[in-house]
Amino acid sequence: MVAGIMNSVAGAGTLVTFPVLVAAGIPPVDANATSTVALVPGAMGSMWGYRRHIEGSRPWALGFAFPSIAGGAVGAWLLLVTPADRFKALVPWLVLGATFLFLIQRPAMRWLRRHQAAGQASDWYDGDPTRDIALTSTRPPVSVLGYQFAVSVYGGYFGAGVGILMLAALGFMGLGNIHRMNGLKNWGGLCMNFVAAAMFAFTKLVHWPVALAMAGGAVVGGYIGSRTAQRLPQGLVRGVIIAIGLVSGVLLLFSR
Repeated sequence: MVAGIMNSVAGAGTLVTFPVLVAAGIPPVDANATSTVALVPGAMGSMWGYRRHIEGSRPWALGFAFPSIAGGAVGAWLLLVTPADRFKALVPWLVLGATFLFLIQRPAMRWLRRHQAAGQASDWYDGDPTRDIALTSTRPPVSVLGYQFAVSVYGGYFGAGVGILMLAALGFMGLGNIHRMNGLKNWGGLCMNFVAAAMFAFTKLVHWPVALAMAGGAVVGGYIGSRTAQRLPQGLVRGVIIAIGLVSGVLLLFSR
């Protein structure tokens, strides 16, 4: 349930489920696959909770679907055919780097806008949902889709902190409303994790009794997290996201 809440708000729920499964005696690769399968229903609960905030974003939602599915499939395949140690060494740096990008995103964008042509600085907004709706009602840039594919490969392979990576990209693409960003992030995460879970389901890696028990808690946590986050000030939600990212990166760094 805690992992479902974390994934709904910022991601990194794998940092709860993965160590617990390993501590319970499940081999690391099996634990990763079991965690992925267990958290997919929670992602569905999160999507349902955020459905109102992605209305009018159909072009971006459709655009995110293909690279998320394709990248999730590639990442799951890599987990099945390659050793995890080599990639695991990069995970904490990816999470910490994405958290830093998310942390500096707003001041950096303000600085850039102040140095644009006269009169354009007023275009900057601070979480105005109407501007996000206008932006996401058109097709997303190819650069966003390419980034989403790369993030989805990572998500299909391990996935800890993948939500923060997506939030950082959405922020630099111009989105400012954290709830709409979370809605799109949860949609992308659902696509990549669904295909990865489907691939893992046809292997012997998934410990089904454990996965099904975890899935029930993940559904409840995903919905609770999405509803709770929408009732909080955006600044507080951003602070929670940054805290989760920093703690996640440090824990991964020292658990290598």
